[in-house]
Amino acid sequence: MDYGSRRVEEKSPCGRFVRYSDVLGEGAFKEVYLGFDQVQNIEIAWNQISFHGEDGKALLKTPEKLFSEAVLLQSLNHERVMKCLSYWFDSEAKTLNMITELFPSGSLTKYMLKSNNGTGIDLGNIKNWGRQILEGLSFLHGQNPKIIHRDIKCDNIFVQSGGKQVKLGDFGLAIRLMEGDFVTEVKGTPQFMAPELYDGEYNELVDIYAFGMCLLEMVTGEYPYKECINQGQILRKVYITGEKPASLGKVKDSRVKDIIEKCLLPMSVRPSADELLQDPFFLYNGGSSTLDACAPTASFVVSHPFRGIQCCARDIKNLCLA
Repeated sequence: MDYGSRRVEEKSPCGRFVRYSDVLGEGAFKEVYLGFDQVQNIEIAWNQISFHGEDGKALLKTPEKLFSEAVLLQSLNHERVMKCLSYWFDSEAKTLNMITELFPSGSLTKYMLKSNNGTGIDLGNIKNWGRQILEGLSFLHGQNPKIIHRDIKCDNIFVQSGGKQVKLGDFGLAIRLMEGDFVTEVKGTPQFMAPELYDGEYNELVDIYAFGMCLLEMVTGEYPYKECINQGQILRKVYITGEKPASLGKVKDSRVKDIIEKCLLPMSVRPSADELLQDPFFLYNGGSSTLDACAPTASFVVSHPFRGIQCCARDIKNLCLA
């Protein structure tokens, strides 16, 4: 296989995937590299999650917990959800390796920063992205058990096809929930966390609240509660005083503002993803949209649910599931 001028740094145990040295993104415990799928002949993202950061601090997740996240993501097959092609744990290097589809344009946050020419984001794009995010949430919330993402924000939404399509990603906080049950664990990004999260009794509608904050970020180009200097101030406004983000006052389009305010309603009256998709703002015109990106063009990669240890790799230390 000719990899051009790129140097192959690592191969998956099954030999299907190779990793280059090109770093696409990094965090305290995670690095994302450019890679290549030798079966489909496409570039991929090679996610490498370490159990120890550069400062030696241990990641507060076990291999089993990280595996459960990978299993969940690989079991989801929907055009609005990032696809996981394979994953394996390297016990010697103490890393979880996860192969996902590549998004050259990065997150929606980064894409908006690059594409904003000072005139703001086009309303047609906001309609299109909002509809697609809701389609992804409708799929997750329609599973049995339901799947709550718990960290919906533009940083975790990824862009394809030159800005025409978006997909939900980063399922590190996702959890399954049986119908009628509530979650008690407090998780999320403070600026996007619904008030009921702090009560410790919530359901999938926390994702709808976060979606409203995403719309607000799209319209204004800034994080909600930017006026707060710490998480304590955000907590006070969200949970104690019920004060909305100052940026909500910058939303001029009455239709968008109305949808955002619906998403921020108390949980008992907050609309579902399916209900929001029926709002005229998100509906296709006459069954088809005037926007370029309406007809889904994403190709599907058939993903397989976890079936135990099945791989060409003989060493369990390098388990590779594809």
